[in-house]
Amino acid sequence: MGSIPRQRKATFRSTHLPGGLPDPHSAAWTSLPGNPLAPAAARRFVRAALAEWTGLGLPGADGFTDRVADDAVILVNELVTNAVVHAGTNVELVCHLEEAMDDDPAALVVEVSDHHPARVVRNEPGGSAATGGHEFGRGLHLVAALSACWGVTYRTGLKTVWARIAIEGVLPAVSPGPAADAEQALQRGLRAAEILAPVPRRSAREYDSDWINRGALSFLAEASDLLTGQFDEDMIAALAAQLLVPRLADWCAVWLEEEGAAPRLARVWHQRESSVEELGRHLEKEPPPALPESARGGPVPVRWPGVAGPEEADGLDGTAAEGMGGTDGMGGTDGPDGPDSADVTDGTDRTEDADGTDRTDGTDGTNGAAVAYRLIAGGRGLGTLMLGRAALTRFPDEVTGLVEDFVRRVALAVAAARQYTRQANISHVLQRALLPGQMAEIPGVAKALVYEPRGQGVAGGDFYDVFPGAPGSWSFSLGDVQGNGPEAAVVTGLVRPWLRLLAREGRAVGEVLGRLNGLLLDDAVEAAEATARMAVVSAGASGAPGAPVGPLALRDAAPQPRFLSLLYGELVPLPPEDGGGVRCTLACAGHPLPLVLRPDGSVRPAAGSQMLLGVLDDVTYESETFVLQAGDTLLCVTDGVTERRSERRMFDDADGLAAALGRCVGLSAQGVAERIMREVHDFSPTPPDDDLALLVLQAI
Repeated sequence: MGSIPRQRKATFRSTHLPGGLPDPHSAAWTSLPGNPLAPAAARRFVRAALAEWTGLGLPGADGFTDRVADDAVILVNELVTNAVVHAGTNVELVCHLEEAMDDDPAALVVEVSDHHPARVVRNEPGGSAATGGHEFGRGLHLVAALSACWGVTYRTGLKTVWARIAIEGVLPAVSPGPAADAEQALQRGLRAAEILAPVPRRSAREYDSDWINRGALSFLAEASDLLTGQFDEDMIAALAAQLLVPRLADWCAVWLEEEGAAPRLARVWHQRESSVEELGRHLEKEPPPALPESARGGPVPVRWPGVAGPEEADGLDGTAAEGMGGTDGMGGTDGPDGPDSADVTDGTDRTEDADGTDRTDGTDGTNGAAVAYRLIAGGRGLGTLMLGRAALTRFPDEVTGLVEDFVRRVALAVAAARQYTRQANISHVLQRALLPGQMAEIPGVAKALVYEPRGQGVAGGDFYDVFPGAPGSWSFSLGDVQGNGPEAAVVTGLVRPWLRLLAREGRAVGEVLGRLNGLLLDDAVEAAEATARMAVVSAGASGAPGAPVGPLALRDAAPQPRFLSLLYGELVPLPPEDGGGVRCTLACAGHPLPLVLRPDGSVRPAAGSQMLLGVLDDVTYESETFVLQAGDTLLCVTDGVTERRSERRMFDDADGLAAALGRCVGLSAQGVAERIMREVHDFSPTPPDDDLALLVLQAI
């Protein structure tokens, strides 16, 4: 099929809203949700509008025929489907009648608007039936075939595609005659039938040149969008195969390689799903083709899978490649149109399935052209991609060039996915090492913890701990290190062991914070001096002019200060003769204040704020002591909870956290934790941008 017909000149301008229509009585308007049900609703709406206008006897409605109705329904279905698939926003549908004017007959005008004008109108007809209940359009070929004229109008935040369907028999001038009308209707029907019918298998030359000339850039853009952000290499292999088949090949296979391991067949895909298993069996029997280093990610002709043929592509030199169809590496012989043509073997044996389906895809043993590419990123081989098409003697240069660009994108995506996987694994190991495997059980106290690190479990700056302290006491901590990522994880790895050691020495709560403050300052100085020495040595060894040395190197190499906020406390269960309950002594160093909820619903802060740790030397920290009676609840959170944002508001504005805690009267410790976290998440529609940690201690 050729390119889309050009839009015909017309004076029509889209109206979009009913207020812009010349006669609201001859117009109908509706808004549809951007989901797969919209096309069906649009079809019903158009038929209802046409029936209503016919019943009212509006000018032009007497020209409605079954053909006009069918054309309008098909056209609206196509435009709404495009809007849903490519924009995904709500869709506005406007239909109105235009009276005959000058040389223009009366017409039915259809407008479909979406709110994503950055997307282009679909113009590539799809060749496969919709699956999974979703509808996919066939592009503007169909719109051009059914309408007298059509166009696209852009407004701020809005894109409208309109089409004008002529109503024959309602003309201001003399009609060209029944014969001409019939011929026009026939041609229009043939064009529509060609578009709506399943796309026949075309010759390689027609398919490739036509598609590549119109869709290569769109294909690469679509591939980049789909591959970007994929962190699973098997998913990348699956996407790569399904993007190439059936657009550029009949089948595709992707092998992935790990260092020191044999290549792994990650994905096999065939345009006929019934042939995937058979093709996979052939490919599993033999390793991927060994491609010459000189290929450097370019196309190399290879043997058709499962068919005995000439020598493998391993070690191909110019002579061997020429024997396979030219040194351009495409395989086969040049066609009659020159070296860039894609010849079709007219004498290819054809077989048919039991259902009569023509099989020229190579699954019956028929040979074709196969070509392989190395997946290379950063100079390192990551795998091999192989594709083939039956009934070809060679792939055209346009196709191999396009696939080579595509393969580079696939290789970069695989490399990025592996880098992400390595970093995520390291982070998960760090996370397990930095956080306690389990929290100690405290007599007379129920506890609940919720910890949600930012970035899919990447080690961050929030930490917590509940552990036995001095004999007869238990300690708890909840802290937040400045920054996030590995730098924050290093500080977390230092603070938790220090806290446990100081607590077990029997030091008072305030003294523990004072000693921890000094240790952080000492460690920061030592780290700064060590980093500066390394920077000076490195600069001297490089000898590069202008390399920083001396004080300048010290300044540039100095790490960020290691400070943190911390809530630290000690719990001592009291015997019944002393009134029962749990004595709590705690101190807050620059941390969100802990809150106590009484059974009567009252909420109060349990401590006052003091200086952050690791900022100033010679700071004295004070502690506060109180008793948690049965039913009292102590809530401790990090700033990821209190500073959760919704536009300009934060969760703890106007004592929002205290108000949320006050609504938790009568709940267990676990119930309080779940209720608070639910309110935190519901506060904003966007995901949290910081670690969230919440510790609940309830006297029982």
